[in-house]
Formats: sequence, structure tokens, C-alpha cells
Amino acid sequence: MKFPRTVFRLRCEGRENMLRFWRSTVLLLLCLQCVCASGSSRCETPEGKCDFVCDCSDCSDEQNCGFSGKTFECDFEDEGVCGWKIESVGEGNKWQRVQSGDGLPESGPTSDFTTGTATGWFMSVSAVGAESLQSSVLISPEIKGSSPTCRLRLRYFLWDSGHTGLGPTPLWASILHQDSQEAIVWRPEASSARSWREATVFLGRISSPFRIHLHSARSAGQNGDVAIDQLEFLDCALPSPPAGNSCPAGTVACGGGGCVEQRQVCDGSDDCGDGSDEARCDDYYHCDFEEGLCDWDLRSISKLKWIRTNQENISRTDPWKGPGRDHSNNTASGYFLYVTVPDGGLTMDWAAFQSPRLQPTNSSHPCKMVMYTHQFGPRSGGLTVLVADRLIYPVWERGGALGDLWVKAEVEIVSNYTFQILIMAAIRDLAYGGIAIDSIVLSPECRWSSDNTTLEKIPKPPKHPCIDDPEKMCDFQADCDAAEDEAKCGDFSYLEGSSGWTDTSIGSQGWLLDKNSTTEEFLYVAEAAGQQLTEAQIRTPLLGPTGPACNLSFDFALTGSLDHIGELSVRVIDSLLGVRPKLWEFSGKTGAGDEEETWQHVDLPIGVRKHRFQLAFEARAMKVQPFAWIKVRNVRFISCHADYTPSLPTGASCNFEDGLCAWYQDNSDNFDWSVVTGMDHSIGVGTSLVVDMWSPSLRGAFGRLLSFPQRPTPTERCLTFYYKLYGPNAGALNVKLTDGLGYEILLWTRAGAHGNEWHEAHCPVPQQRTSFQLIFEAVRSGFDGQVAIDDVAFVDGPCSIPRRCSFEGQKCGYTSYGAINWLHRNGHTTTMNGPKTDHTLGTELGYYMMVNTDADILPPGSAAVLVSPVQQGTTRPECVSFWYHMTGGNPAFFTVYVKPQKGQRVPIFSENLNEGDDWRHVNGNISVGLASWQLEFEVVGSGSRGSHVAVDDITVSAHPCEDQGSKCSLENGMCSWINIQDRKRDKLDWELTSPEKEKHYPVPPEDHTLRSEKGHFLFFPSSNRTAANQNAWLVSPQLPPVKPTCLRFWAYKPQSSDCQLKVLILSGGIINQQLILNDLSGHWRQFEHNITFHEGYQIVFEGIKGTSGFVALDDIEFTVGLDCATRVTKPTSKPDNAGGIAASVIVALLLIGTLVALLVFYLRTKPDANAPSLAVGISNEGYVTEDHVTDPPRQNHPMAAGFNNVSISAEVIKREEE
Repeated sequence: MKFPRTVFRLRCEGRENMLRFWRSTVLLLLCLQCVCASGSSRCETPEGKCDFVCDCSDCSDEQNCGFSGKTFECDFEDEGVCGWKIESVGEGNKWQRVQSGDGLPESGPTSDFTTGTATGWFMSVSAVGAESLQSSVLISPEIKGSSPTCRLRLRYFLWDSGHTGLGPTPLWASILHQDSQEAIVWRPEASSARSWREATVFLGRISSPFRIHLHSARSAGQNGDVAIDQLEFLDCALPSPPAGNSCPAGTVACGGGGCVEQRQVCDGSDDCGDGSDEARCDDYYHCDFEEGLCDWDLRSISKLKWIRTNQENISRTDPWKGPGRDHSNNTASGYFLYVTVPDGGLTMDWAAFQSPRLQPTNSSHPCKMVMYTHQFGPRSGGLTVLVADRLIYPVWERGGALGDLWVKAEVEIVSNYTFQILIMAAIRDLAYGGIAIDSIVLSPECRWSSDNTTLEKIPKPPKHPCIDDPEKMCDFQADCDAAEDEAKCGDFSYLEGSSGWTDTSIGSQGWLLDKNSTTEEFLYVAEAAGQQLTEAQIRTPLLGPTGPACNLSFDFALTGSLDHIGELSVRVIDSLLGVRPKLWEFSGKTGAGDEEETWQHVDLPIGVRKHRFQLAFEARAMKVQPFAWIKVRNVRFISCHADYTPSLPTGASCNFEDGLCAWYQDNSDNFDWSVVTGMDHSIGVGTSLVVDMWSPSLRGAFGRLLSFPQRPTPTERCLTFYYKLYGPNAGALNVKLTDGLGYEILLWTRAGAHGNEWHEAHCPVPQQRTSFQLIFEAVRSGFDGQVAIDDVAFVDGPCSIPRRCSFEGQKCGYTSYGAINWLHRNGHTTTMNGPKTDHTLGTELGYYMMVNTDADILPPGSAAVLVSPVQQGTTRPECVSFWYHMTGGNPAFFTVYVKPQKGQRVPIFSENLNEGDDWRHVNGNISVGLASWQLEFEVVGSGSRGSHVAVDDITVSAHPCEDQGSKCSLENGMCSWINIQDRKRDKLDWELTSPEKEKHYPVPPEDHTLRSEKGHFLFFPSSNRTAANQNAWLVSPQLPPVKPTCLRFWAYKPQSSDCQLKVLILSGGIINQQLILNDLSGHWRQFEHNITFHEGYQIVFEGIKGTSGFVALDDIEFTVGLDCATRVTKPTSKPDNAGGIAASVIVALLLIGTLVALLVFYLRTKPDANAPSLAVGISNEGYVTEDHVTDPPRQNHPMAAGFNNVSISAEVIKREEE
């Protein structure tokens, strides 16, 4: 059978079409494979490595390049430090990767910058002490190249903690080219500040592979005082091909496939990266000064001259001389024009050079000039471009110093006459810096002319300042007629005040002044010629110094058709400390409609600025276009003179409901106090001042609040306030006084966890003969806590007797008499005898009272007595507690007495044995009725050698002590349990709180005692603010070697928590582990444990921090002499009182016996019903003896304290006096 020919033809054609389809498909797949292979090969080849472009899908080609990953950052958290290497000359001064460590370091940063905690890593320089400079260099891996906009933002730390001087070159940066040429790119001011600072290193266009060097050179310095962290490479990649097939409108295609803006073509800068944007510029007149002056004329009537030079000719060794590199090649060998203070000194403060004569231009074809300027250091007074035709007049200016970079400038010139371009620099006779110019480009409209010009009029020289002292210009005090010295300082209330603002923008956006407005003049953001992708910035001249009431007032508007117009902020640039953190910022828009112009008003506290400074407005518009505006108007400086202090009716008293009253933030510290609503002391929902140590944004060591200057006080005054110290690592709160000379005195201090509640404080302020200021200072010891103050009152007259005296800064009215005086000392001032650390702070800086009991100082039998202020009697029992320290073979006879105002003193505590190098705690109840009384601490010499007795933290509480042997419910405090302040033992604290009060940490939903949100408990959290495995010790009083003692407690730990809880025994400095508690099943659970120990000891609850969760304790009870089955046992040695004086520990039978004895005594003496009586509720800790009722004799055990339970009536006191 034959098929028709037509059918056969169709089938053949179909087969041919199918073959063509498959051929096309195969070719397409081969092309895709080639493309993928090409991309894959670049990902895997050295050419694609470290070029700021992610060629690999996971950006692995940009790992360990001095940065890592898609964000091109390095925070040094990884041990590989992003590929940076270290080279050092000499033994010291070596870069190292470190953490800040626990507590407040004596040198170096308190934390890294990235995480703001002690667990974060950074690079710092080790300690050095040498006769000559020791240098170390941190070297990046090789980077392929960078764009003209490339910049490195970093955080650096420079602090002279050892007061040895930072030296001239503690830190700077350079780039090392492939041909081994090195060029300096960054030189921060060598000023000391205990804080992280931000800087930007402008790398610019580098066309060949290079490495970054971070240098440090010092001969003396402490560990960590030079440091860097958080490196961020910004806008460093060359233009990449567009997403579509062609470049967007307004841009030009590069040879390599990228796109650049039209204004970047023929501008003297390789923006494409392959030079294609500068390739077709034959009609332009470009001078890079590599071969000569290109017809620019450096002759001038000024004695100060511009010179053609390069960095190698200026200096190869001193990084502070010269611009460091040229613009054209970014090398030290490249040439430029430069002017600075000559070696022979400055005789004239200006220098000028000029172009050849140029032909007239018009507005449709102006002469356009592009140049790159380097205005660095305080010597840079500014640049001006002038046109000289028949007159000489300015057409462009840029004032002051702009930083360590080359900045692009564009100038358009229209002149109806033959003219010349004059470029004039102003130079100041200061420490370092200068002005350089490079890469001048003239457009084709700038045509050479052979015509001569004649000046019709010589311009007058600038008017001489009305005052010779530049420090009095813009100091907010009128020193000249019509306040001429204050007229151009940026205050719009002056006729020419707005002209005092100078645009210092270096990017594509800048500030302009609109003085032709029909309404009011204003500053606004517009397009600018700069190359960098940075914020627009405008600055005042140098201002100040200022006083505490100084405020900046202004109106602002961000309006337009976009939903988000941009950002606006205010910043201070300190003449000594450099760029400071932003004072204020706004983001978004102020108007609701597309074109609605809505102004908002700001009153911004500037406060005290001790150094001269500049104020700056910084802004970034999302898009600069018509009807999209960022504007500022009505700028005013209010009450800024340094000597002005407003008079407030409340003085330094303040509840902070309406601001800070007569207090202000210290601008030289590390962080500010915040006004927080909802946790105040007085009304609960009001405001208080708070420092959140747990805030991730908090950096540095301390934040201070200063009072307005106070007048001299002829008598003592009292500062009262409420405070809160809360959290496992809350730090410290200090009150200080500073006089007119800046000398500071510590008046009061508290440290460590004080519970989630407010405490009342009374701080005596001694008589002052000169004006002074008070200071609240929050000092961080870690990163997990909160400090707050509220309801401050500063009143006439002395404080009421302080209930607690830590002896920090003052003796609280304690006096001494006897053979020798008790001494107010700390570990630094103590030489041979005396504790090396106090109890309050646990450091050598903390104070205590001590007496040297060496036989040569205190002969045997001689006494030294420390006397407390007079305490007013009360009908309620009061708890007296203190800490003591005794060392030496036979230190002395130490006795504490209660001395009624009338009558004989009564001994309440005694000791005469070496207690070891530990602070021991004593507490007990005193009930004296309405009779006034005092405490006397008496030490009688025993003839020992190298011995001492010291006391610290004496407290008289307005409530009875918790019974030592009874359950501590934690509803009225921590009973006799304490957080130790020994940083060698622990780093954190247990904290007291309740679910109702807790706002920050996760805690149990209820306590165990009350089964309520109002109930209290102790807890220990795990947060990411502190390192894992850090611990906290909760310590009992000293207990006797009774066999056994029953410990009972309730514990709570969520199942998700990885905290640990241990029970330890501490005796003689030796730790003995008793229990490890892991699985607590997520609810309150009771534990019982019998403790048997042959020597005196303390119970320790040790919390060990994990990564999450918490552990909590409640209803803690220990029963001395009773096992957990409540069986009464005999002591292993003669009973003792464990160094305590708590009457509430007496067991039932002894207490009943004592009460019966007191009743019989009372009936026999028959006191008058209205007469006051003395009842000192002190016992021998009530440890049960064999017969249960016999009072124990004096013991020789170190914990035995020989106490008496006595009750003395007023009649007996009177009879004794007779």
C-alpha cells in the first residue's frame, strides 16, 4: 500500500522540525551550562574572591576577606577574626582578640561594641612599657579593589587609663598597594575617652589589589586601652550590570556592563571601575599634577604659598603630616597642590593660586570646574573659589575641616568678561593638618583667552574681628558692640545668624539656605556634587562652652508626596572628643497630605559642654525632588552662657514628674539616665530616673546626673532620695560632691542586688565654703540589672541618723576615743595591718573602720572605742547588724556594748580569736523602750603582733531580725542570708522579687509561701547579657559544728531552664559540695538535707547560669542541732553562737526560761510604769545544750561570742548612776 505523497511530505517536514527543535534545545542547554559554568568558575577562582560581590550563592567567596558574608562586616566574634593577621615589633603593644572580662576593668572597654556585653569579642592592643615606640599592625587579607564611594565604618576605643599619655600615634590606618606603596587613609584624634567611638575610613577608588593596615605605636600604656570592633564595609562594589537590558534614564553605560550617573562622566574619578566613564573626555581640561602644573599659576602676593608635592616628599614617617595620598592614584607617590603652616611659622593666613585667562561665558554654556579637596585637621580654615574679571568676587566656598578624605566639588562660572579662577585657602596656626587640591577638571566651555583684563576695583580685605580672642566668639556672651561676636553663630534671631551655618556635606545631598522666602528663611536639603553616599550635614561655628540650662530650639518639617521623606538628626562635634552620639533624631514625615507643610517644634537640652563644640544638623532624603523637603527654621540658642544657672523654686528637690528640675545629664560620661513612666516610688504610675544596665544599646562604664551649681552652705545639709538596685548584676549607685575645681568626694554608695523594691536613703552633705554640685552616678559592674532614683529632696539641717553606714566617703557621725583612734581606711591606704578589701564593695577601694591592735600601737590593756551617733529609742524591737574582721595570733578583746543615754553600758557581743581573712556577720534585736542609746565597739589590746580589728556595714533596722533558726519566708527581706560581694567567689547576685512586681525577667507565677503573685522569693536568671556558667552565692550566717543541722527549702526551675542549683558548705575558705539539684519538674519542690561538719561553717546556695530560664528559692529554714527527722542531737563540741547575736534563735524551752527569769526580775524591781526600760534581746544563738536550759559558759571556739540576755529597768539604771 502506498501513502499519498502529500502525507509523506508532511511527515518529513514534521521530522525535520522536530530535529531542529531538539538541536535548539541542546544548544540552549549548552549555553545555560556555559553560563552556569562561568558563574561557578568565578565563584571558585581567585578573581572572584574578596571583591565585594557575592559570586557564590552563599557568598562564600566573600568570607575571611577582612569581612565576611553578604553584609561585608567583621565583629570579631568568630575565632578566625575574618582573616586579619598580626605583625608586631617589640615584646609589648601587640594586637590580640579579647573579651572585656567580668566586672569593671581597670583598663580597656567595659564591653565589646557589637553585643555590648562582657561575652563579646574585640581586637585590642596589649600593655606596653618601653623606652622606645613599640608597634603592632593588624593586616587584612588581600582585597581585589574598591569603588570611589568605598568606606569602612568602625568603632574604636582610645583611653589613657594609666595616665601615661596616649602618644602621637596610638591608632591609624593605611592601605598597602600591590606594588608595596603605602598610603595613610585614617588618623583619629589622639584624645582619651572611656567609650567606644565611631569613625569612617574613606578608602576611595583603589584599582589594584590592596591590604588594609591598622597600626598602633606606643611606648607606654595599659592593656586594652587601644581597641577596635564592628567593621563595616559600605558601598565598596563597582557598578554591576542592570537588571534589564539597558541602563536607566539619566545614566550612562560603562564598558564593563555597569551604569553610572551622567554627572559622573568626565569628572576626574573612575566611577565605572574600568575607566570608561573618563575615556571620552578629550574636550575637557584635566590636570592631576602628575607631570606639572598644567598652566595653573601658583604665584601670589601672599607670603604663604601653594606647592606641588606628594606625600613621600612631605613625610614618610609622621602620619600626621600631609593628606597621606593623592586623589588621582590613591598613593603616597601621587602629586597634588598643598598648603599648610610652614616650618618657619605662619606670617600670613591665606594662600591663592589662579587659572589662565578664560573667555567669557553665559548661563546656557557656563564654565564648569570639578576639583577634589582634602581639608584635614584644625589648620584647615576653609576654601574659597573666586572669579576675577573686572572685580573679584566669590562663587563657591567650603569652610573648615571635612575629614581625612578627598571631597568632590563642582563650581559653575558665568562671566561676561575675560576672567580667571582664583582658589584661596585659609590656614590656621594650629597643631596639624592642611589643605590639598587634586584632579581639577575644566569643561569644554572653559576656553583659554589671550585678552588682558583690568581690575576696576581691588576688593577690601575682610573686616578684622571685633575681638582678638577667638575663644570669645560665639560663647553666648556679647563682648562687642551690637553683639557682633555673636551675630553669625547660627542663631536665627540675629539678622545674619543663619549665615553662621556652613554646609559640610561630602555626599550627593547637601544643605542650602533659603533667604529669599516670602515667609521665613530656612535651611533645606538639596542635591549636591559630593561623591560619597553619606548624610547631608551642616554645622555651626565653634560654640560655647555652655551652662546647665542651655537648650537648642528649632522647627522642622519633612513633607512631600512620599510616604517616607527621610531622616533628620542633631549631633554635637566636640573639639576634644570628636563626633558624639546623636542628641535627637526623627524619621518619616511630618505632614499627612502629599503637599501639606506641617512644622513641628523641638526644645533640645544641650546642657553643660566644657569644651568648644559645633552643632550639626544631619539629614538624608529618600529622594530629592520638588515637593519633597527636609527643612529647618527658627533656630535659637536659649540660656546657653556658661555662667548662667536658672533659679528654680524647688532647688535640687525633684520628683521628675515635670522633667529633671535642677539636674542635668553629664555630657562627658558614657550613657544617660532615662525618664521612665510606670515604676516611680511615690505614685506607682509616675516617672522616675532609670538606667537599664540590661539595655543592648548601653555602652561604657558610668552615667552621671549633675545638679545645678549650689551655693555655699554654712551648715550641714541632707540629700534624701529613694533608690532601686535590681538584678543579678546591677552595679553600683554613688552620690558624689564636686567643688569648683573639679575635685570629687564620695558621699554615699550602694552596690549589688537590693531587691525589686524602693529603698529610702539619707546622705549627709557636709558644710561647703564654695559653690558645689551633687552627682548621682550609676556605675556598671556587668550587663544585667537596673538602677533607679526618685523623689530627691535637698534640705537644710543634718540628716536623721542613717540606719546603715557603709563608711564609703564618710563616717556617718561615728567617733572614737581611748588610747588610739579608730581609722577610716581602705585597702589602698592600709599598709601592714587591715583588711585588703572592705565588705560593702569587696574591693580595695571600699572603706571600713579599723584599729591596729599590734602591741606597739595598742599596748596590752589599752582600749580604743568606736561610738555610734545617738539613736532615738522606740517601743518596737530593732535589728542591729554589722560585719567584723579580726586577724592575728591573738588579735584583741573585741566587745560591742549598748550604752543607754543614762546608765551603764551593756555588753551584747564579744570575741577575741583570729577569725581568718573573712568578714563575719553579726545581727540581733535590741529593745530599749523610749530611751536614747548608742553602740560602742571596744577593742582592748592583747599584746599581739600584726593584728587588727575592723567593722563595716553597721545597720540599725526598724524591724526585728528574722529568727535564725526559723523559716525565712522572704516576705520581709532576706533574713540573715546575703549575697557576697567577693568577685573571686561569684560574679552575679540572687535577687528578691515577686510576680506582681516583676516586669523584666521570667519568674514563677506565684511564690511558695503565700501561693500568690504578691509573695516574694529569691531567683537567679539566665539571660544573654551575661556569660554562661557565671555563678551567684547566697550565703548563710556562720553556723557551729553541731551534728547535724537540718536544711529545708523550696526550689523552682522550669523544665526549659538549664540553670544549675548547688548546696555547698564553706568552712575555712574550703568548699564542700552537698547537693546538686537539676530536675525540679517545673513546680515548687521541697528539699531536706542533714548537714554534719566538724568546724564552723556557712551554707551556700550556688546558682550557675545557663543559657535560658531561671532557678528560684523560697521558705529557707535551717535548724541547728536538729536533724530533718526532728530528733534532738548532742553537739559535737561545746555550743557556740556562730558569730551571731540574733535573739530569735533561742529554742522554745530556753526562751520560756528566760521569760520567766525576766518576769521574776521585773516583779522584784517594781519599776515605775512610765519609766523607760532597756531590754537587749541578745542570745548565744540558742543552740540546745544537753540539759536544754543551762546557759553555756564562755567558749574558746572561734564562733563563741559570750552574749547576755538582759533586761534593765529604769530604776536599776538610776540606782547605778547614784
